[in-house]
Amino acid sequence: MSDIAPGPVRLPTERPSAFDPPAELAELREKCPVARMDFPDGHQGWLVTSYPEVRSLLADPEFSARQELHHHAPYDHPFGKEPIRPAEVGFFIGMDAPEHSRYRRLVAGQFTKRRIALLTPRVEEITEACLDAMEAGGAREADLVEQFAQPIPALVICELLGVPLEDSDRFHGAIRRFFHLGSDAEESRAAYLAILDYVAELVGRKRAHPGDDLISGLIAREELTDQELAGISLLLLVAGYETTANMIGLGAYALLTHPDQLALLREDDSLGDNAVEELLRYLPLFRSGGMRAATRDTELLGRQVKEGECVVLSLSSANRDPARYGADADRLDLRRSATGHVAFGHGPHQCLGSQLARLEMRIAYTALLRRFPGLRLAVPHEEVPLRDDMVIHGTHRLPIAW
Repeated sequence: MSDIAPGPVRLPTERPSAFDPPAELAELREKCPVARMDFPDGHQGWLVTSYPEVRSLLADPEFSARQELHHHAPYDHPFGKEPIRPAEVGFFIGMDAPEHSRYRRLVAGQFTKRRIALLTPRVEEITEACLDAMEAGGAREADLVEQFAQPIPALVICELLGVPLEDSDRFHGAIRRFFHLGSDAEESRAAYLAILDYVAELVGRKRAHPGDDLISGLIAREELTDQELAGISLLLLVAGYETTANMIGLGAYALLTHPDQLALLREDDSLGDNAVEELLRYLPLFRSGGMRAATRDTELLGRQVKEGECVVLSLSSANRDPARYGADADRLDLRRSATGHVAFGHGPHQCLGSQLARLEMRIAYTALLRRFPGLRLAVPHEEVPLRDDMVIHGTHRLPIAW
């Protein structure tokens, strides 16, 4: 590490390829893994790029996840200078203990490894149905995003929450507007409120007519208000759909442009679990990463962090750290042991739905390659439209043929 710290940096966001995080992150990780960072609204905080520090801070209770404390947007976009509001009740991802612990405890029982394993037959059924639909027209070409990557997690999370499939149009467009970098503050807030209004209405329907679903189960416990239930439902609906859909699509794109790795997985589907972990490690899904705020003055690798300063934790940089994953950390290797990656975070805020996402990805890739042994891109790889205009990375479309 260099003895001379660079001046304040802006968060790098320009990716050199579909599969690589910004090159500046690697340089910072090597020379100044805790760097002074300028935020679009003038705040000066910190950017952390090394694996040990990112993982440690994700689990450190003295770095707060409360939205109203880390209320400075980390990168420049149309609503980047707007203050971030406190989390809605129930939206526990933006809270600390004890509020966060209470909400997470109530929901966590629905996402244990055992309960997720019980979903395996249904996820397999949904996946096969999507593949059947792709084949039905006889064209031997399809958009993998629209016909496969998006429907699988959408159908799974809707069934888990008890969301009627016919209601999907009511929130799908709003989710897209919320994550679009072209949305201004008013449009983004309106999209968020549209999703919140929908789930609030859904909670009311479930209270009147409960079913065999997660929301009805939470209502039956009689520990949450309708407003809290709506906040929890919003979080699970958005996180359970948007991130997994883009991960399935981007992962498939990575496999199709790394033929040696595709061949490994096609020839040995016992690599499925390992492949999922490596794709999660390798692919930079989030534009920034975790956000925390220091709750007291402290020191990070010799840098003096003051109380109230925001810290951006680059998950994609941490997952490419050679100190953790070797000199070839920038290479996709499905045989690599990618354990310990921070794609789902770490510590008390680690993604509750991580096991569900893993299950969906493993089943999706295994079934896709089994059904279509000749799977290939239907266009040159440089013509695949990337989601550079969205907060969550991926591909807008992925034309494939078989």
